[in-house]
Amino acid sequence: MKLQNETKVRGTRHGKWYDDACGTAFALELVGERWSLLIVRELMFGGRRFTDLRAGLPGISAKVLSERLEGLEQAGVIRRRQLPPPAGSQVYELTPWGYAAEDAIQVLGRWAACSPDHDPTLPLSAASLMMSLRTMVDRSRIGDLRATGALHVGQDRFVAAVADGALRVERGEVEAPDFTFSAPVASALAGVIYGKLPFEDVAGLSVAGDLEKAARFVDLFHLPAKLG
Repeated sequence: MKLQNETKVRGTRHGKWYDDACGTAFALELVGERWSLLIVRELMFGGRRFTDLRAGLPGISAKVLSERLEGLEQAGVIRRRQLPPPAGSQVYELTPWGYAAEDAIQVLGRWAACSPDHDPTLPLSAASLMMSLRTMVDRSRIGDLRATGALHVGQDRFVAAVADGALRVERGEVEAPDFTFSAPVASALAGVIYGKLPFEDVAGLSVAGDLEKAARFVDLFHLPAKLG
């Protein structure tokens, strides 16, 4: 099995778990350990500090997070970078190859959401909610809608732009958005987007700006039908 032993990605040996040449098996060896793929998800919107990652994944311990970051870095999925002064913080960010995992994350998300055991009311991070918007958008509903929305979840700031039949969601601020959603936690905003709850019925949620465009934006997102 000389060929297998020579198949390496920055120190990660293909076959370490499954002894299987399949690319799916290798993908699990790269990101299949608990928390690994969720760390990749959290980094899809740009580099984050260690403390930011722990905040987005409150169930992970500092020890496990350190181990997973080290493994993902060795595999070439993420890299560390020192921010210039005055910040000077160390951040973790995806490599170009790491960002390419987004398609796989979206396909897995859509597939799993079809299960009757999927519970959309569980807590989720701000990045998880934003990734779900990229995943669950129904582009056939966009039509002539052109709108830019500010999505504020706690201290996290995101921009969602809809135009020409496409949706763009990224981390950042926007001046003079058409509408602004502000929520203390991601699950509150998810209740509006996926639960289709009236704006005024969600505790802690505030909506400002063009309410008609905000409502049309919410109508772009629907979870897939459950099996059976």
